[in-house]
Amino acid sequence: VLIDPIPYIQSVSNVTTSSGGTDRESDEAYRERIHIAPESFSTAGPEGAYEYFAMSASPLIVDVSVREATPGVVEIRPLLQNGELPGQEILDLVLETCNDRKARPLTDHVQALVPEQVPYDLNVTYWIGTSNSNTVATIQSNVEQAIKDYKLWQCSKQGRDIDPSELITRVKNAGAKRAMVSSPVYQAVESYKVAKLNTENITFGGLEDD
Repeated sequence: VLIDPIPYIQSVSNVTTSSGGTDRESDEAYRERIHIAPESFSTAGPEGAYEYFAMSASPLIVDVSVREATPGVVEIRPLLQNGELPGQEILDLVLETCNDRKARPLTDHVQALVPEQVPYDLNVTYWIGTSNSNTVATIQSNVEQAIKDYKLWQCSKQGRDIDPSELITRVKNAGAKRAMVSSPVYQAVESYKVAKLNTENITFGGLEDD
C-alpha cells in the first residue's frame, strides 16, 4: 500500500514473496546478542563476532552457526523464529553485515548459507493412569501441547541433538502415566544442521492401572 503519494508512481508491489515478519527482536534473541556483544570488539575473526553481527542483521534471526569449512572460508548459517529456514533476502542481509571490512578479517571469505536439515519421524504412544480417568480430556490436551512444544524446541536451535528422552519427559510431565517413543531414536546433530520433522503419528493408548 502506497501511503504517501509519489509523482508518477501509480502503485507499488513486492518483488519477492513476503515471509516471517516481526515488529521487534524477541527478548531471548536480544539477551543472546548482549551476551556475545564483547566478541564484536575484535575483527580478528572470532566465531562469536560473526554470530553477533549475523544476529544483528535481522530481528527474525534467533540462532546462528559459524564454522570454517575450509581454510579461509567461513560459513554462516542463520535460523529464524520457530525453526524457519532463511530465504535469500535474509541470507543477503547476513552476508552484507558480516562481509563488511569492519567486521571480518581481510583474508576471510564469508558465505551465508541455509542450515542443513536432519529429518526425523515422530511416533509416540502414551497412556493415562486410571486414577486420572476423570481428567482424561485435560491430560490429552496437555500432552498435545507438550508434543507441540517439543517439536518447536527440537527445531529452534542448530546442533541440538534429536533426543527422544526430552519428548518422554515432557509427555509425562503433562500428566501421562507412560510414553513409548518408537521414533525418533537419539541422533547427534552437527552444529550447522537443524532437526526437521518429517512424519508424525501420536496415539493415545488408553487407560492403565497405576
